Order: sequence, then C-alpha cells, then structure tokens
Amino acid sequence: MDFTFWDILRNLLLAARWTVLLSIVAFVGGGIVGLVILLARVSSRHWLSRSAELYIGLFQGTPLLMQLFLAFFGLPLIGIRIEPWSAAVIGLTFCASAFLAEIWRGGVEAIPLGQWDAAKSVGLHYVEEMRLVILPQAFAITRAPMVGFLVQLVKMTAVTSIIGFEELMRASNAINNATFEPFTVYGLVALIYFAMCFPLTRYARHLQIRAQN
Repeated sequence: MDFTFWDILRNLLLAARWTVLLSIVAFVGGGIVGLVILLARVSSRHWLSRSAELYIGLFQGTPLLMQLFLAFFGLPLIGIRIEPWSAAVIGLTFCASAFLAEIWRGGVEAIPLGQWDAAKSVGLHYVEEMRLVILPQAFAITRAPMVGFLVQLVKMTAVTSIIGFEELMRASNAINNATFEPFTVYGLVALIYFAMCFPLTRYARHLQIRAQN
C-alpha cells in the first residue's frame, strides 16, 4: 500500500489523540493519588511520613519502563488480566503521583509558619487547615513546576509503546515499517510532540515569571 505525505500525517495525528488522552488521564489520576501521598508525606505521624517518602523514592528511583513491565506482565501472574491501555494508565499514574507529591511538598514547605499558626488559632482541624489554608497556597506556588512536569509526562507516554499501547510512537514505528520513510515519519512525530509540548513550556515559563514578580 502506498502512503502519501498526507496519509502519514493523518495517521500520526490520529495516534496522537491517544498520547494526549493518556497524558491527561495519567496527570489527573496522578494528581489524585499524589494528593493522598502528599498528605501522608507532611503528616506529623512518623510512620506515615516515612511510608510516603519510601513510595516517592521507589517510583522516582526506578525506570518507568520497569514499572510498566511490572503492571503489564506482573499483574496477570496474580490473576489480574490487563490490557496495554490499562497498564499504561496504571504505570504513568503511579509514576506521576510520586513526582507531583514531591512538587507539592516543596510548595507546602514554602508556606510561612505564620500561616500554619493562623490556621490553628482560628480552631481549624488538620484536614480543614490543609484544605482551606495550606493546599491552595501550595498549589498556587507550584503551578509552574506542575505544568513543566506535564510536558515531561507527555514525552514519557512514548515509553508505553514497548508494551503495545498504540500511541504516537508505536504508530510511527508501524508507519515507518510500511513506508520506509524514516525521515518523513519521525520528522513529523518530532513536530507533533513539539506542537503539544511547546505551548505548555511557554505557559510554564509565563507562570514562573509571574510568580517571581
């Protein structure tokens, strides 16, 4: 089958939809799990804080590819059937949660002690203190690093092609095998990744500059 330039571009753009979807799902899921890890990490209970620190260290200190392999090849060994999409979501979600929790921890630790004392002085419990006073400020401080991490997450989705998930990188390999036009195929892939990541990079830079002013 002959592929024209527009055929190649169309198929790559269709595959890019899955890259975008996976990035969004993993970022949102990682944010939810990461929030739980954050609350444990800044907890005054030593065992809880240490457990969260170990969790963060585990996912930050091991390759994403290994985490994907454990999800895709390991879970079926204990009777849990899993498809590439689910394995990709699980792997990227837990990986993202560790990085987001650590980003947010930096924001929490940047809150002046006076804010903590003020929250306690009005009789707020720990959960209310975090929800109403500390976390909103921490999220505002860390908006630029969060967007910056999202850029990295978009690029990290390429690794999921190894377990058979049909995202942009895997689609490009299949198209290249059919067309034998690596310069065209991978050049377009690079441009598509750039189109997805560059606006986010600029936005992160804008947030960073605004936070410094």
